[in-house]
Amino acid sequence: MGMFSRRVLGSLVVAASLALTLTGQPLAQSRAQGDTIRDAKQLVESLRSGGYVILVRHGATFSDQADTDPFNFDNIAKQRNLNEKGKELAKAFGDAIRQVGIPAGEVYTSNFNRAIETAVLAGFKDIEKTTDLTEGGLVVSPDENSRRAAALRKMLKEGEASIFKPEDGKYRLVARVQMEDWPKLVAVK
Repeated sequence: MGMFSRRVLGSLVVAASLALTLTGQPLAQSRAQGDTIRDAKQLVESLRSGGYVILVRHGATFSDQADTDPFNFDNIAKQRNLNEKGKELAKAFGDAIRQVGIPAGEVYTSNFNRAIETAVLAGFKDIEKTTDLTEGGLVVSPDENSRRAAALRKMLKEGEASIFKPEDGKYRLVARVQMEDWPKLVAVK
């Protein structure tokens, strides 16, 4: 699968933490438009075949931290960072991806450390930071930033992966998997 359009992905989820494209050919069997994958074994088989985009919101963070220096992404101490649970889940997520045999292609993160750290702890290589997946913070109007944040929260809970199938120039949601549930997929491989 070739690189997905950042513009399309950026409009799909403005503030996602981590986006993975899966290598390999698109799923050979067809499903009716709008169908979701509910069976774990079917999900594993589908993901192994490649051709999907997985959006992962970073794992658990410290709820008492805030992004107080949003223009300086190098100032990690002034960002909301992963807590120990978030770090553990990121590692388990990456381990499960490898153990199940899911072929990861491009990996993109927002510019925030919590997103980058999620990708690094998951064991992905050649991680590319992109503004397209970074919250607007103070760069956009408060109304727009609130709208984007609310849309992301509706789409992704903290530590949740939404799996999309590119079809006809759009992205169709086929499954949602909580980060702590990825290791359970190893048992159905």
